[in-house]
Amino acid sequence: MTRIELVQGDITTQEVDAVVNAANSSLLGGGGVDGAIHRAGGPAILAECKELRATRYPDGLPTGQAVATTAGNLPARWVIHTVGPVYAKKEDRSHLLASAYRESLRVADELGARSVAFPAVSAGIYGWPLADAARIAVTTVREADTQVEMARFVLFSAEILRAFEKV
Repeated sequence: MTRIELVQGDITTQEVDAVVNAANSSLLGGGGVDGAIHRAGGPAILAECKELRATRYPDGLPTGQAVATTAGNLPARWVIHTVGPVYAKKEDRSHLLASAYRESLRVADELGARSVAFPAVSAGIYGWPLADAARIAVTTVREADTQVEMARFVLFSAEILRAFEKV
């Protein structure tokens, strides 16, 4: 069973096997967690992402999917990039958010990662309501069939941490 930890902090400083990046489908960096990981990890991450775009994902990484690259200068060994869904009030896209977590764990298993740090996927600029994002994240990781021994949710603010603690 995977042990779940909750911390408020900076995901780019986590000493884990793999850090999950809340990426956009282009894989070429962006704002929020994505921008922070690319900045802290350095050019090696972007170089691998460009190669993935050219060879495997010319139309971008699909929502709910995940793929790994080097972690560059981060203390982790790998970055697992996943694309969470943009929140849509009139359409239930929760299966895509759960898939982003499940697929990240699947990739972690393929890599042999035993510890993974997750951000609150889709809970930032993608507008997912915090309470629901936390419920989906924690439930999906708790119920996953994975070899990952520890999943740490590294949450940017006290508000996000509180939402995850309630779950």
